[in-house]
Amino acid sequence: RRVSSVLNRDVKQFGKQHLFDGSEETCWNSDQGTAQWVTLDFPRPVKVSQLHIQFQGGFSSRLCTLEGCRTGEELVKISELYPQDSHAMQISFPRMMVEETVLEKLKITFGSSTDFFGRVVIYHLGVLGERL
Repeated sequence: RRVSSVLNRDVKQFGKQHLFDGSEETCWNSDQGTAQWVTLDFPRPVKVSQLHIQFQGGFSSRLCTLEGCRTGEELVKISELYPQDSHAMQISFPRMMVEETVLEKLKITFGSSTDFFGRVVIYHLGVLGERL
């Protein structure tokens, strides 16, 4: 896992580990700037079918671009998602990902933050699919 930035470089309080810790009390909070992102490397090939994401309302993204690739290949655009500016859990079914897209790396770029300073806050990120 890698992220574009962490608010005030405070990885203990706002680091990437909070994307997947299952706690409703913790979150990844990016620093300011446009085009924040999260990159996930899988230990073996996967076929992704769903993306679960929970933003903090007011700190979400209007556009999420999904890119993926196999090890040693260049990232290619898979899909675009248009999340709501809400604190509710959002579940997306990227159409192209369901159609046999096998990857070992997934990059989610948050291109248009609803926050004036470009910050993104995510309480939960889940990637569902099948290991191959």
